[in-house]
Amino acid sequence: MDLLVLGGTVFLGRHVVEAALVAGHRITLFHRGQSNPGLFPACEHVLGDRDGGLGALAGRRWDAVIDTSGYVPRMVRDSATRLAAQAAHYTFVSSISVYADTATGPTEDSPVGVLADPADETLTGGSYGPLKALCERAVQQAFPGHALIVRPGLIVGPDDPTDRFTWWTRRVARGGEVLAPGVSSAPVQLIDVRDLAQWMVRSIEAGVAGTFNATGPSTPLTLGEVLETCRVETGGSAQFTWVSERFLLDHGVQPWSELPLWVPAADEGFLRADASRACNHGLTFRLLADTARDTLEWDRTTPAGTRPKKTGLSGSLAGLAPDREARLLQEWRDAGEPEA
Repeated sequence: MDLLVLGGTVFLGRHVVEAALVAGHRITLFHRGQSNPGLFPACEHVLGDRDGGLGALAGRRWDAVIDTSGYVPRMVRDSATRLAAQAAHYTFVSSISVYADTATGPTEDSPVGVLADPADETLTGGSYGPLKALCERAVQQAFPGHALIVRPGLIVGPDDPTDRFTWWTRRVARGGEVLAPGVSSAPVQLIDVRDLAQWMVRSIEAGVAGTFNATGPSTPLTLGEVLETCRVETGGSAQFTWVSERFLLDHGVQPWSELPLWVPAADEGFLRADASRACNHGLTFRLLADTARDTLEWDRTTPAGTRPKKTGLSGSLAGLAPDREARLLQEWRDAGEPEA
């Protein structure tokens, strides 16, 4: 197949391209040339900005488009509308953040968030999901019956620029007393970037259309299991001190950003999304132990200066600074509260 990838040089896009190349497809990458510009020398690279710069793609045809870099509805609408006459299928990477209700586990048919002003392109924690939902709608309108909408949860693994899972493998490997947030039985959902990328390529090959929650694993996973797996696979001597949600919130600790994988109990539905539809369409998951081990190995062997950095909406990489973690643990002990 001839595939056009909008993005394709960072994290998920990078792994999608790698999976497509392994499968024997021909790839055109459309990107700005700012992140990992030397990747994939065997692929065709078309440099440009999707915000008004799509003219460089005129007059071409592809079997499918893969959009891993769309956040603003106006830009996604422009891309999908322009490419509707140049491709037969469009895959858009969205997010489970589209859902309006974070208290219960959503299915693909659950209501999505709505912006008060659909024309407002400001990207914030509150607008990210509704903006993605509008992007989805734009793709579906341009490619009716031929759009694959992928709603991942937390994507983890090698080449992750956010540090959200990588920080835990690094922190647990360092050992010592580790601040563990909330309760060990709290739910966690995540997906290895390689599993997601390979499933996307297989789905595109099969012409799959529709909307799919793409997170895992296929059986329930807890935060305690994640941290223990990291401890075993990284060979660390970490000891986990479980600190209550109330204490963390009272001390201004930011869920998800300062302590990745953790959200308050009221928002746990965000980590209970129903991915059975994707599983029924061939989504599979490698062992969490493999992901943890591979992630730490990548982290240890890849110089920090060579990695693209995605700080997210918080403006910083994920994870607690060591001195802040130490202070919080000391204050928790001083408070004399029982372990969460």
